[in-house]
Amino acid sequence: MRLTDCHNIADFRLLAKRRLPWPVFDYIDGAGDDEITRIRNTAAFADADLVPNVLAGVESIDTSCTIMGRKSALPLVLSPTALQRVFHWQGERAVVRAADRFGLWCGISSLATVSIEEVAAMTASPKMFQLYVHKDEGLNRSMIQRCQAAKFDCIALTVDTIVGGKRERCLRSGFSSPPRFTLASALSYGVKPAWALNYLLREKFALPNLDTHVGEGTRTAVSIQDYFSTMLDQSMNWDTAARIRQDWGGTFCLKGVISAADARRAVEIGADAIMISNHGGRQLDGSRAPFDQLAEIADAVGGQIEIICDGGVRRGTHVLKALANGATAASGGRLYLYALAAAGQAGVERAVGIMEDEIIRAMKLMGVTKVSQLGRSMLRWR
Repeated sequence: MRLTDCHNIADFRLLAKRRLPWPVFDYIDGAGDDEITRIRNTAAFADADLVPNVLAGVESIDTSCTIMGRKSALPLVLSPTALQRVFHWQGERAVVRAADRFGLWCGISSLATVSIEEVAAMTASPKMFQLYVHKDEGLNRSMIQRCQAAKFDCIALTVDTIVGGKRERCLRSGFSSPPRFTLASALSYGVKPAWALNYLLREKFALPNLDTHVGEGTRTAVSIQDYFSTMLDQSMNWDTAARIRQDWGGTFCLKGVISAADARRAVEIGADAIMISNHGGRQLDGSRAPFDQLAEIADAVGGQIEIICDGGVRRGTHVLKALANGATAASGGRLYLYALAAAGQAGVERAVGIMEDEIIRAMKLMGVTKVSQLGRSMLRWR
């Protein structure tokens, strides 16, 4: 199977599975407990049917929109994800360059393998920083100040990782950051020599936004579940979020909101946007899928705050359904991580290009020339 054989996100997943050691693939692909929520995140879109209009004159359409004050060529955000250097040696650089080429928002994690400063120098496209609030207040201040100096467009405070979810695939494989090369894991890494050689012989793995303050994750191998449970601040509350918004002083988003009550609180503290998200099903299994919860939140705070539907997005029609149901935009991580793992920057660009083609085609078939024309009258529920 080659990159040119990939015609949808599911194809990239298969190619990534062939090219990655199984502990690394399972880290991307897996989720919490029984993985019910991960599966539901995508399946939820199938419960809504699109109702197209015809004879609408769709020769010329405009797929662009404004997300958090910045124009985006598509109503799609490449969500921040951690440890990208483990999946492919190009890591975040590949994703940032692809986002820049397509004119999209992209994000990097606190646990990124490329620094805040390097990312800022790479792109003029809008970029967000996903902030994990650590027990180390000096580290939190450092990351915020570095984002200010680098002129990031948004901080997205992640609020759904108070403790690490039980990621059973990772418990079985022993996956950690950085990956441990032990006798037990040697076979799983050794059977994928191209990945192993790239990981071992190219630049050394690092978490440059963290390692000035903590060794865990870079110098000390640790599972992501243990990292979240031991390193992050479990006392974080709404006062913490309000203080971070004030300290940051720029566009501020809460990532991980699921309830309408929390969406209202986000409006009250002055957040500019929320990402309806359950962390890709990797935290609380049995949590509501973002698309399932979108209408309730849009009814509660629509027009007062921007709403990004994050998770489960695999098709251009998923993006259109999210917009019709009240979202400003849709976003996802695995939709480009599979492609990154499969083929680096070329893979990410092909995946985003496929999503762009699907959005354009679906808009024309829906009879809309602007994304703002999408609304609930175009949805019916099973």
